[in-house]
Amino acid sequence: MASELFSPLSLRSGQVLGNRIAKAAMEENMAGDGQLPDGRLLSLYRQWANGGTGLLITGNVMVHAEALTGPGGVVLDDAAPLEPFTEWAKAGKSGGGAIWMQINHPGRQIQADMPGVVWGPSAVGVDLGRHSSRFGRPVAMTPEQIKATVTRYAVTAHRAEKAGFDGVEIHAAHGYLLSQFLSPLVNRRTDQWGGSLENRARMLLDVVRAVRATVSPSFAVAVKLNSADFQRGGFDADDARQVIAMLEPLGVDLVELSGGSYESPAMSGRPADARTQAREAYFLDLAKDLVKTSPLPLMLTGGITRRDTAERVLDSGVVLIGMGTALAVTPDLPDRWRHGREADRQLRPVTWSDKALASAASMAQVRHQLRRIARGSRPKPNTRPVYALFSERRRQRQALRRYRAWLSPS
Repeated sequence: MASELFSPLSLRSGQVLGNRIAKAAMEENMAGDGQLPDGRLLSLYRQWANGGTGLLITGNVMVHAEALTGPGGVVLDDAAPLEPFTEWAKAGKSGGGAIWMQINHPGRQIQADMPGVVWGPSAVGVDLGRHSSRFGRPVAMTPEQIKATVTRYAVTAHRAEKAGFDGVEIHAAHGYLLSQFLSPLVNRRTDQWGGSLENRARMLLDVVRAVRATVSPSFAVAVKLNSADFQRGGFDADDARQVIAMLEPLGVDLVELSGGSYESPAMSGRPADARTQAREAYFLDLAKDLVKTSPLPLMLTGGITRRDTAERVLDSGVVLIGMGTALAVTPDLPDRWRHGREADRQLRPVTWSDKALASAASMAQVRHQLRRIARGSRPKPNTRPVYALFSERRRQRQALRRYRAWLSPS
């Protein structure tokens, strides 16, 4: 019997994805000189492109050169040369699938030692207990800064289309800027961007409108949204349901559901409030509820590693399966599934009691695999988490020096 997993998916923009498997965004932290994609990212995406996915979504690309999630972040603004991005798009499409660029602004989730700006809807810092000092203290954005940031998203989307990408995904999850505006815990404004959910969603909706107005009708526009923040009193599943309904009239093709933030890293399976501790498909229960009323197609990401889990997610009404870590360990996993095989390796789990540190180590492990794939080596999933974490911090220090020199040339 043919599996729906390998059936095409038609989107409202007219774009058709070859199957129901997507490589979800993972922050690669591999920008080259000038915060641009270089040969490493091209090599990495060629591997994924030839692994059988219908869609590749890049790691988050920054819309503001002075606001990066990390010093190795890629920037596409109005000053960036387009050729490196054109080559990236070609690499991502070399296997016949589509490639979308995830576009993002970190807001307050910026390391304290980074130059540039630390903005948020309100002056509410990241609360990670003893790790809080790792992040800068945010200042509340002015109306002018909010409007300028909306324009930045549109500029990045327009240039992504010019470079040959098939779509963009606007990142409004995981505690980044648009997610911060949605959160009643972080957004304490009393103006038109704060208070009611309609006001807290205003910036996201303005970004979507601005992006859709500047790209072609056939260019896909997706949104990544938390199914919940997994913080008591924060953005929850009912809020997600209402925001999805608000997005429907704006020409959005797809909503990807995830969850969590730096403060509650549910996206790595370690939420702060422990309400979901699923080993696989972390957010499936929430997705099952949201899919009942969603006027838009939903993609689900988080902890999917086996074909039977993916099939179960599709059976729930979700139309697209997002995988991250599984494809960092087995880049050709979709092709394996097509031929009745599973992954023969799993990433070493991080079970440290310090959830913030465990989440950082998990992400470092994933990026360690990405660097190996990029240089033509096989993933090494049994890498010790402490080694991956310290190795990444050493690379980040080097990347930070390059970023500072690029941002403020003498």
